[in-house]
Amino acid sequence: MWWQYLLVFIGSFLFDVVPFPLPPAFTIMIFLQIAYGLNIWWVILIGVAGSIVGRYLLTLYIPFLAGRIFRKSKNEDVQFLGDQMKKKGWKGQIAIFAYTLLPLPTTPLFLASGMAKINAAYIMPVFFVGKFTSDAITVHLGKYVSENTESIIAGGFSWKHFFSLILGLIFLSAILFIDWRSLIQKKKLVLNFMIWRKRHPVEDADQINKKASNLPT
Repeated sequence: MWWQYLLVFIGSFLFDVVPFPLPPAFTIMIFLQIAYGLNIWWVILIGVAGSIVGRYLLTLYIPFLAGRIFRKSKNEDVQFLGDQMKKKGWKGQIAIFAYTLLPLPTTPLFLASGMAKINAAYIMPVFFVGKFTSDAITVHLGKYVSENTESIIAGGFSWKHFFSLILGLIFLSAILFIDWRSLIQKKKLVLNFMIWRKRHPVEDADQINKKASNLPT
C-alpha cells in the first residue's frame, strides 16, 4: 500500500528535521519494512529521500533559530568553523562522507553547516551518497537478523542506538560549547557555556513603555 511507504518518508523526515539528535532514521525504516513487508529498496530510496528533505529544511531554518537563541559571538564562532570546513575542499567532503557512514545522528553536522550558512549544494550530494550507502547496509542487515516485528521493537533501540545518541549529543555539545576560533587559531581548548542570547534591559524597557503608551487614559 502506498500509505505505508508514505509512513517511511514521514518517519525519516521527522527524525531528521529536528535540531536535536534522535536515533538514526534507519531505525524507523527497519521497523516499517519488517512490520509491513515492504520492498526493501523502495524503503531505502523513500527513507533516504525523507532524510534529505528533513536535513535540507534544517539547514534553512536553523540560522534564524540560532539567531534568536544563541549569542552573536557563538554564531560567529560556528560561522568560522563552517569557513574552515569549506577551505578544506575535497578533504572536507571526505570527512562528511565518512561521518555519514557511521551509525550516528547527523544532526550535529547539519546544525553546524546550517548555523555557518554553508551552501546546501556543498554538503547534500556527499550526504546522499553516504546516507544511501549506510542505510542500504543497515536496513539489509536489519532484515536479515530480525526474526519478526517483535524483535525489531525490542532491539530497534538497543544499547548501540543509545550509545550513538550519546555520541551525537557529545558532538552537538562540542559544536556549541567549544570556542572553535581559539582551538583552530591558537591551538587552545576553551569552553564557553554562555552562548544563549539574553534580552537586553533596554529592549525590555522599550517594550514596557510601548505597552504603557497603549493603555487607555
